[in-house]
Amino acid sequence: MRRTPRQVLYDVLAWLGLSVLAAAAGPDPFAEPGVFAVVTGGRVLLLGLAVLVGRAWPLAASVILLPLGPWDFGEGLATTTWDFTGGVATTDQLWPLSLVSVKIFPLSATTLAVLWYAYRTGRSASRAWPATAVFGAAAVIGAGVVLAQGGLLRYWVTMVSGLIGCYVVPYLLGTLRRLLLQQRERTQLSVAAQARLRERTRIAHDMHDSLGHDLALIAVRAAGLEIAPGLAPAQAKAAGELRVAASEATERLREIVGLLRDDFDPAPLVPVAADVTDLVERSRDSGMDVSLEVAEGPVPALAYRAVQEGLTNAAKHAPGAWVRVSVSPARISVRNGPARGRATAIPGGMGLTGLRERVRLAGGTMTAGPVDDGFELVVLPLQGEEDPLRA
Repeated sequence: MRRTPRQVLYDVLAWLGLSVLAAAAGPDPFAEPGVFAVVTGGRVLLLGLAVLVGRAWPLAASVILLPLGPWDFGEGLATTTWDFTGGVATTDQLWPLSLVSVKIFPLSATTLAVLWYAYRTGRSASRAWPATAVFGAAAVIGAGVVLAQGGLLRYWVTMVSGLIGCYVVPYLLGTLRRLLLQQRERTQLSVAAQARLRERTRIAHDMHDSLGHDLALIAVRAAGLEIAPGLAPAQAKAAGELRVAASEATERLREIVGLLRDDFDPAPLVPVAADVTDLVERSRDSGMDVSLEVAEGPVPALAYRAVQEGLTNAAKHAPGAWVRVSVSPARISVRNGPARGRATAIPGGMGLTGLRERVRLAGGTMTAGPVDDGFELVVLPLQGEEDPLRA
């Protein structure tokens, strides 16, 4: 991994700082210059190698720093004295004299680097066995050091606490941090995926509601031309081909919408400038016999989609029939009479389902079905509620 200039600067500063701490904690350079040069020089060299490889391979840095582990039994972060007899050996000694004074977690200046790279190992490791092998090697080294010191029990306590504090705990903290970051990333990816699904659903419903309505009007006009009296055979044939093409385009649109939509998360959007009057005027221009009655009061947010779906159904299944649209704050109704011409073979099935779900989410109710003289779609919106799917 190529380092940036800033990373190189940080690594050099870290190495210099650790080297100063190692020199300060080493032998007296004036009393024992030879020992100081060997001990401090070895520590500085190991620290330099660890810093050199530690950014890319923190576990390798931990291996390099094994000689600088918590093996100094004369130092400790905390000293606990267990002395139940005042330091006097008696025949009823309740605690071993070997544990009268114990160094716990021998922390020195050089073990700061051990702590850091053990933590980095946990942050970056995807498998546990390499770190387990290194920590096992550290335990073997520690056991050898304890045995070389005489195998006293207090040395074992010091060594074990040092291994746990310098290797195991930082590694586990790094692993916990890595898992938390991975969980956060998975959550962000899930949120992004849900946003994409909602956008796909919005596109699907907008395509169905807008393009489907326009294609239905095209098919209605073509069907009217096809059966118009006095039309030349070639023109009637062309009108029939146009009607069939509109039907096929509607079918392809339905297939595309089926791929895009998410039945469990309907999120269509109402057009910003949705105007029921303009919608009715466009239907009249296409040849439909549509009347509109709008009562005083606020127009429900669901009115546009409800009227659009009702007009689309009438155009598809009852060509030539009269259509009565009634909009009030408490009720939206689209009613059509019996068909006076041949119904166009335009597939459908999603519009009423999507509208019913939209009304349900808004807290209202919807009915759609045959009546005495035709078909009626009725929506009863919840008073005072906005369309929950409005952008």
